[in-house]
Amino acid sequence: MRPQSRAMTAALLMGVAPVALWAQVVEPTTPPAPPEFAAQGEPVFVNRDEIYTYRALPEYHEPEFVTAFVEAGKLPPVAERLPAEPLVYEAGNMPDGIGVYGDVMRHVIGGRPEGWNYVGGQSQGWGGIDIGLYECLTRTGPLFQVNPEDLQPLPNLARSWEWSEDGMSLTVNLIEGAKWSDGDPFDTEDIEFYWNDAVVDPEVTPLNGASPETFGVGTTLEVLGPYQFRFNFATAFPEQVLYAMAYGTFCPGPSHVLKPQHPAHGGQSYEAFRNAFPPDYMNFPVMGAWVPVEYRPDDIVVMRRNPYYWKVDSEGNQLPYLDEMHYRLSTWADRDVQAVAGTGDFSNLEQAENFVESLRRSADPEAPARLEFGPRIIGYSLYPNLSGNGWGAPDARAQAIRDLNRNEHFRMGVTQAIDRQRLGESLVKGPFIAQYAGGLYPGTAYYDEASTVFYPYSLESAKAHFEAAGLTDTDGNGFLNHPAEVLGGADVQITLLVNGDYETDKNLASGVVAMLEEAGIQVALNQLSGNDRDATRDAGTWDWQVFRNPTEIITVVQNTTQLAPTGPTTSWNHRANEAGELDLLPWEQEMVDVVNRFIASRDPAERTELMKQYQRLYTENLYGVGLVNYPGALVVNKRFANIPPGAPIFQFNWAEDNIMRERVFVPEDRQQDHELHPDTLPGAPGSAGPATAS
Repeated sequence: MRPQSRAMTAALLMGVAPVALWAQVVEPTTPPAPPEFAAQGEPVFVNRDEIYTYRALPEYHEPEFVTAFVEAGKLPPVAERLPAEPLVYEAGNMPDGIGVYGDVMRHVIGGRPEGWNYVGGQSQGWGGIDIGLYECLTRTGPLFQVNPEDLQPLPNLARSWEWSEDGMSLTVNLIEGAKWSDGDPFDTEDIEFYWNDAVVDPEVTPLNGASPETFGVGTTLEVLGPYQFRFNFATAFPEQVLYAMAYGTFCPGPSHVLKPQHPAHGGQSYEAFRNAFPPDYMNFPVMGAWVPVEYRPDDIVVMRRNPYYWKVDSEGNQLPYLDEMHYRLSTWADRDVQAVAGTGDFSNLEQAENFVESLRRSADPEAPARLEFGPRIIGYSLYPNLSGNGWGAPDARAQAIRDLNRNEHFRMGVTQAIDRQRLGESLVKGPFIAQYAGGLYPGTAYYDEASTVFYPYSLESAKAHFEAAGLTDTDGNGFLNHPAEVLGGADVQITLLVNGDYETDKNLASGVVAMLEEAGIQVALNQLSGNDRDATRDAGTWDWQVFRNPTEIITVVQNTTQLAPTGPTTSWNHRANEAGELDLLPWEQEMVDVVNRFIASRDPAERTELMKQYQRLYTENLYGVGLVNYPGALVVNKRFANIPPGAPIFQFNWAEDNIMRERVFVPEDRQQDHELHPDTLPGAPGSAGPATAS
């Protein structure tokens, strides 16, 4: 049933004059075209095997200072440190071609490293440290440039995989002969330890929360040999597991170092296991391109090239090209400032309020940094709490708001009370912001404009929908009241949860408050920061929230179950009560069915059609009320080469993975003397670098 037909039906049932109501309601349409923005980069689309392959090359090369360690008998020759068939980056996919060795990338981060035990749940401080240290079975960051018809995770530590004929198992083949940064072989011992003693062990929570459910309820892992293992599933062809094998959820740690600290293998306790490798423990073995060699509290983390890194370019040069990584321990706001000023080299510019000034400064020919804008895939929505049967134990007021949230006319009134053009301009003027209908983003693989329903701003239409929902101003104070039988006809009062750590979030939420008040709805902001905000969101003790949209809205193929309330806790805004019961609205059940069919399908055409259905259900029924979307920008020092065009700050993964830092380089004539530990190797005998802490 179309929205206007539903409005007419409600009007008739409620005794409202249908002709008058019809005259006030503005019909939905397709979203308005976004403004042209010439500064946006466009990715060059390729197939996955055009980015890299696995093969042996006639010869291999390394930096001269590394060769000096080999000649002194302190390090095996490069060919012996590499797999027989290393991962080979193809020069044809490198924007600036084969690189040269040397120089440093200087990051600035707001986090602080707890230690190096990612598997045990310790944070390394974010900002790209973990992406430089740890490698995962598959890789997703570079997928922003992969042709849609070839879209699935890139191989990585898992170089290939095969499904059984019935789809109930997946055999995974690891790269053979790769080594940890201390020279210990990488093999299924590391896989088995990660699965049994981290993912499956209920006392251990890896940093990004991997659990048995991440890989499908009932999934088991079976080791078949030193370089092969098998997943066994409870359902056929759960292709989502290929994405679960990527960054965050299947990045194994060095079992030869971690295992002796684990309580199941003789370690003292789980707490001791988690904290066994503090930030001052140097040369912790990694599979990533750089290894930690120095830590100064509240100052810096320094990482040096991994002499056993298992990737090369197509001319046989062992990667990475950059010898050193710095992570200055400051604030997230300072990250942008230092990148624009040139004292930092890389940042994700995510706050729209900073765009104009940053562009102005980067336009100066003498400016050290350039801005690389990607697609408009930073977006915000207003999410109503749709659980009506007890999630969060609502009191009478909160329950009344839940009942309104579940009323389609109330949601239509809310969305048509929001002037998205004005909301966007409150953040930044210019061609950055687009009006956003909600659901899948324009320009992403599964977006379909014809399936997207957009409710234009109209205060009159909003008020008509509120009246159809039973709300009128009965006491004359300018705010709408509940019907007399609900809370005694009190004013409608709503709390809006927002992340207080970011100006963009607060500005958007403040705009929503002002616009809803113009329509007669009282909204009070509840600004919470960090863990407090997350705890409130997850507990369900909120009416509405303004929230930056999660990964699945961008890619669909990641965290797919979270596109709808497919389970008790998969939805951000509709979770089960304490009894595990979901009270789905009919259209929500349709969304769940569509998402489950999408997950089960292996037919690209069918999956595309299913996402069209999903988009219409989402936007027509306002599962989330879309606000605005805009691009992010990479702030990159101009001396760096091989930055892929159109690289987003976040799509399938964060920008540090998207740009593939191991192949980023600085041309010789632009290299600067920033190294803090020149001519040193992590843990190499005789190296002048810091010794391993005990």
